[in-house]
Amino acid sequence: MNKEQLLNAFNFRHACKEFDVNRLIPEEDFEFILETARLSPSSFGFEPWHFLVVQDKNLREQLRSKAWGVTKKLDTASHIVIGLTMKSPLMRWDAEYIQYFMREIQKLPEEVVKGKGKFFETFQKSDFDLTDDRKLFDWAAKQNYIALGNMMTAAALIGIDSCPMEGFEQKETEAILRNSFGIDTDKFGVSYMVAFGYRVMEPKAKTRRPLNQMVTWK
Repeated sequence: MNKEQLLNAFNFRHACKEFDVNRLIPEEDFEFILETARLSPSSFGFEPWHFLVVQDKNLREQLRSKAWGVTKKLDTASHIVIGLTMKSPLMRWDAEYIQYFMREIQKLPEEVVKGKGKFFETFQKSDFDLTDDRKLFDWAAKQNYIALGNMMTAAALIGIDSCPMEGFEQKETEAILRNSFGIDTDKFGVSYMVAFGYRVMEPKAKTRRPLNQMVTWK
């Protein structure tokens, strides 16, 4: 891949408002998109995310009532992903998940587990002041948005359209996820939805500020 190919993908990508209902993304292509999310970076490498792929039409219909900005995408997208972010019971420095992750996923020696755990405690308590549950969730959600960006870029590279979505009522949507999807909303909160599929019309030209208005060199 060269620089031109990558920039072409960024120019191809746009917030696709409506998708071709007759075209479904091949399974191997969507697994590729999800794999780029799995390989995304996160602070301390703790992966504070879970990706819920909603293909069931009845479940999508339930989401519609509290998703004012995503209706047409829910109706037409080949695939819908809900980006779930871990809440404080999983992301606090002393959470069981953090201890499990360091030992079983990262395979760290015990002395490194203790040292990294101490760094994470200090980071939360003083460096970034994440002792408030909402602050900790918002910090974790920032990591989740990295995965979102990577999924959309990966999709564009293989000619698949996407649209990131925040046009929904967060608390009410979490209630639907709890009651109908079996999501433990004490541990996970919804950060975004993202639709994938194939466009039915060409987008308008991109509008962006020139680089010299958004970059300062010193």
